[in-house]
Amino acid sequence: CILIFIVFFTKGKPLHNYTLQCDKGHQDLALTYQFLELRQRLLYAEKENKKRSEELSHALDEIKHVVAKRMNSTTNHTDDMKWKGLNLTRKLPVHLTNMYYYLPHLREYEDAIFPNVIFGQQRTGVSLVIGIPTVKREKQHYLINTLHSLLYEFSEEQKNDCVIIIFVAEVSFIAESVKTSFPREIQSGVLEVISPPASYYPDLSNLKQTFGDSEDRVRWRTKQNLDYSFLMLYAKPKGTFYLQLEDDIIAKPDYIQRIKTFAAKQSQDWMILEFSQLGFIGKLFKSEDLPLIVDFFLMFYKDKPIDWLIDHLLWVKVCNPEKDAVHCEKEKAKLRIRAKPSLFQHVGTYSSLAGKIQNLKDKDFGKNVLHKAHNNPPAKVDTSLRIYQKYTLENVYKGKDYFWASAPVAGDYISFTFLNPLKVEKYLFRSGNVEHPGDKLFNTTVEVLPADVKLVENGSKFNYPATKDGYLKIGAFENGIAEGSINQSIGKIQAIRLSVNSDSPVWAILSEVSMLIKAI
Repeated sequence: CILIFIVFFTKGKPLHNYTLQCDKGHQDLALTYQFLELRQRLLYAEKENKKRSEELSHALDEIKHVVAKRMNSTTNHTDDMKWKGLNLTRKLPVHLTNMYYYLPHLREYEDAIFPNVIFGQQRTGVSLVIGIPTVKREKQHYLINTLHSLLYEFSEEQKNDCVIIIFVAEVSFIAESVKTSFPREIQSGVLEVISPPASYYPDLSNLKQTFGDSEDRVRWRTKQNLDYSFLMLYAKPKGTFYLQLEDDIIAKPDYIQRIKTFAAKQSQDWMILEFSQLGFIGKLFKSEDLPLIVDFFLMFYKDKPIDWLIDHLLWVKVCNPEKDAVHCEKEKAKLRIRAKPSLFQHVGTYSSLAGKIQNLKDKDFGKNVLHKAHNNPPAKVDTSLRIYQKYTLENVYKGKDYFWASAPVAGDYISFTFLNPLKVEKYLFRSGNVEHPGDKLFNTTVEVLPADVKLVENGSKFNYPATKDGYLKIGAFENGIAEGSINQSIGKIQAIRLSVNSDSPVWAILSEVSMLIKAI
């Protein structure tokens, strides 16, 4: 005998409430009826969410008005936004007000569904929103390296059309690390750090233990589901697409363009594009679908992991209980489309669940290109840095591998002396690489030694300050890259040098060296 109890709500009132009992003979028919009922109501919920997009726009306009008014005000205000002054509880779209039904404790904390924006410009209107939930881990934290990887080789166009949202719990520890490491990205609006009010979370004690998991694991899993839901709802109005990532991954350098290209090739019927085969990493959603997805998550947030719930949602949407599992998988594959090779690799070892070790690797990720080769002119290379293992300066200059050395200190240098003086048109030095994006050169200048020593005395003529040993300072590293053209009035050059002006807290990698010689 099967007992099924389903309650649907509309505007806070039960819409359908029934208990069904059946014998074995009618079990299939009953399940089919219930499946169709549930599917029909999910479609109705999806339709209602779309109808209320205008309400969302209206609420956002009011939010922007209050933010602008606050920023322009010359009087003193508290740091808390006056959300209640907007009376948003009556104007919120359904996908937010539904949270009061799934999380009834929120009725006592109306503002708990709004985040604390710790850093960022609250950017909207972008193509891609990237969400990364993070918590402090016991032994090792990966977020900063993950962000370095995501921002590595970001073009200005991509920076202006994307926002990365970090969802944090341990604000004092993680948020300050992000602020210190990425001040420009926060100021420009490409990086945003938010946290949920403490009152957002319900009582997570005495949860039902399922699948043989310990009480701690069930609590950790349940909180994760709530974090994902909060982050996705916050991201919904900010952009066209939403990409879910984790805080312990590395990315392919051109992941943004690959995602856009792959998405453009698909029909409009897809629901999830997968750029990693692991868990909830690299899953792309259309922002318009997020309310329905989060509704489903919140219905069962205590019961199963988030990636399982996604699969169940697809089953409800397209699987016919009268057909076999093979047919079901084919139908789900139309909504969940896998891209290969993977664009994201899991690198974390220590889980956010205390004591858990996870050596998960995506076999479809392949190997990253860690250096880029160029045909550079013959030169003698030299450095004062302590070289790590086989990663020599000669290798990066010849395009065989990258150069890697222990942390530079003020006064260290890397030099390239040409066998014969040459006219150099352009130069490019790139520090860091995808696997070690934080190992960059900081406060480092690019200097050239003219073959004609008299030009050093006239360095000011070209607006190039001169060093005591006859070099002209023509450039500097910014965000790990030094790139530029050389004034051809300098004439032939004997050597190019990279000079470190202050101690660095991190090791240094040179992954690309390019010197373009003027054709005769």
